[in-house]
This record gives sequence, C-alpha cells and structure tokens, in this order.
Amino acid sequence: MIPDSETNPPSLLVAKGSFEAMGGAERDLIRVLPALNRLFEVTMATIQPSEELESVCTSEGIRLISPETKWELPNDPLSTIMDTGSRTASKAWASCLGLQEAMSNSFALHLVSGDGSLPILEHITDGLRIHLHLLEPHRGLYEDTLHRLVDGSPRRNISLTSTMLSIARKRDQSLISSLTSREGVVVSGNSSFSALRAREVYGIEAGVLWPCIDADEFPEDSSGDAENPYSERSGEYVVSIGRASWAKGTWETISMLRGTGIALAHVGGGDEKSLEMLRTHADSSEVDTWFAPRLTSPELVSLMRNARAIVSLAHNESFGLSPIEAFAVGTPALFVNEGGFRDTIVDDENGRLLERGDTESWHAALGQAANPATRSEWSERGRNRIEEMDLTPDAHARRLWELLHN
Repeated sequence: MIPDSETNPPSLLVAKGSFEAMGGAERDLIRVLPALNRLFEVTMATIQPSEELESVCTSEGIRLISPETKWELPNDPLSTIMDTGSRTASKAWASCLGLQEAMSNSFALHLVSGDGSLPILEHITDGLRIHLHLLEPHRGLYEDTLHRLVDGSPRRNISLTSTMLSIARKRDQSLISSLTSREGVVVSGNSSFSALRAREVYGIEAGVLWPCIDADEFPEDSSGDAENPYSERSGEYVVSIGRASWAKGTWETISMLRGTGIALAHVGGGDEKSLEMLRTHADSSEVDTWFAPRLTSPELVSLMRNARAIVSLAHNESFGLSPIEAFAVGTPALFVNEGGFRDTIVDDENGRLLERGDTESWHAALGQAANPATRSEWSERGRNRIEEMDLTPDAHARRLWELLHN
C-alpha cells in the first residue's frame, strides 16, 4: 500500500555512478527524484555529480552523498581494456562518507546503471532490498557500436578489441551474477528492448520500468517558451539530440538530409574530432548543420517546437526520451525502427518508424511532417500515448514502490 502524506515514509537510497554526460538517463533520474521523495525519504549517492543534480537535491531537501574528489572515467584504450574504470569507481564508492550508514538505514537501494554504477555492488550491506534499473548492458563490452568513429569506421581492429575486453566482460558478468543470486533483488529494463538485451547478455528476466516526462518541463502550451536559440538562422530544420557519435546515428542523419534543403540542429555536443568530421561531412553533403553542446529545457522546448521534425537514426537506443518529448511539444517524431523507440512510436499514427538506409521513405516522412493536419493528428495521438503509458514522474515513483514491495 502506497503511504499517505501523514505516514512516515521508508528510506530509499538512490544511486547512479555518473551524471557527467547529462544525457537522457541522467535527465530522467533527476526528473523523477522529487516524485520519489514524496513516497520515500530519499538519499542520493553518486561518485560524479552534476550541477543539475546538486540543484534538485538542494531544492528538494535530499541528502547527496559523493566522494570528496569526483570520480573520472579513464577513457584511454589501455584503461578500457584493463577495466580500470570499474576498479577506480569501486574505490570512489568506498570513499563516500556516510554511504554505509545510508545503506544500513535504508529500506532499499534503487540503482540506475551507467558508467561507474555497478561497482557499488561490491560494497552493499546484507539484507538490503535492491532494484537495478538496467538501462542497457554495457555497450562497450557487448557491441561494437562504441568502438567506431563518428563515420562508422573502426577505431581499431574490432575482433581484437572484443578479445582484449574479456577481462572487463568477466567482471561485469560477475557483478550481475552476484547481484541476481541475492534475495530481494528486482531487475527492470527501461523498455521492452532493454529487457530483451538483459536476457540475451546476462540470462536474466527483467521487467520494464519506463522513463517519464514532466508536462511542466515540456508543455503543450507555447506561450511561455524561451527564445528559440536557432532563431538567428533561417530556413527549416530538424532536431537530433544526443552526444554526436556513431551510436547516435549523427553521420547517417546528415547523409539522410542530403538533397532535402532542410538543416540539422544537433543538441548534445561531442568531442572535437567527431564534430570536425561531421562538419566536413555536412559541407560535402550540402546540409547546413548547427551544433549546440547543451541547452536548458526551455531552450530545448523552443528549438523542438519550431522544428520540421525530431529525428534519430541511433543504433539500438534502449528507450529514447526524444519521441515522448516530441509528442509533448507537438513536433513530429521520425525515428529509426529499432530499439526502444518501438515502445512509444506507433508508425503512421503518432510519428514514423523508418528503416535504416531507406532514404526515400525518410524524405517522404519529412514531407508528411510539413503537413499541418498530420502534425496536429500525430501530436494529439502522441500525447494520448503518453497518457496511455502513464509516463509521469509520479507514476514512475509508484511503479518503483510496487516493485520494491512485491
């Protein structure tokens, strides 16, 4: 039974390794923290906090536990092969003052996967209920997507890289195996696709705990919109969101736009080498491209609302917040027919699910997205989809409560 406002709430420790990227996973957890804090007495733990996380914890009165020195993920090839990041993350968790006390005093641990997250499992106390929100198995260990440059070419020999990562895979498998062998452990993916990947990679059955969207953050009404950060540029554009990479399909998005006369506004930044390669590709493809490292939510809403469409050719995205954010602000969602996008988009009803490489269909969909009647129809059905799936922060918090109590 979910407690009322007068009941002393149980203590919940929420943990995630890193908030440095401030991508969809980080934004979603920050978005749901206030709702969780209404059902539980929340303590937040991380080894790499962000300003956004610190701000919401301060405003909500949530205790934030983190090491004195922020953990940094080592990205050099040798550290990746030797799994140095997991070892340094474990040490960072061990250095967090108050973490063991918080575990001892908590009803349960809600652990969200990602860089630096799983090594906390080496320090958990006996008898603690655990919910692992396994957004996806570590992609660098089980796929080659992250081992490719932004244009899809290998950073190094793919087969050799996979062989050399065997130590890191063994450690990853060991952490998951030791977790799932405990009593009182529940594992959820964030989509049907990520639950399937958990079964394929780890041999475990996972439920689904969908991410959420806040209607106040992504409102239907445009009257309070910020100034469009793209307003100094002219012409129609589409928006793609996420750190520029092969995994996010940025190169392929530019290729798809060739010959349309439609520009690309890409939000999420990227490393300088990738951005330079993309600028060269955009110039040769005659696609006007604008890169923004990070926008505030009001700026992002304004940029999205005034776009022809929100597009993504991301490879096997576990869920993807962009479709439901597009639904919320009333902009057509055109996404590749892969991964978690299929949980929210119903093709030709509230957006389009399109095959990778079928440029003709993508161009036709861009034409559909320009039709006012289609935009209105997809927008209404998209908002209905959010309502049907109950993708609110409060619903997310209630589902977690039920998972931990059942």
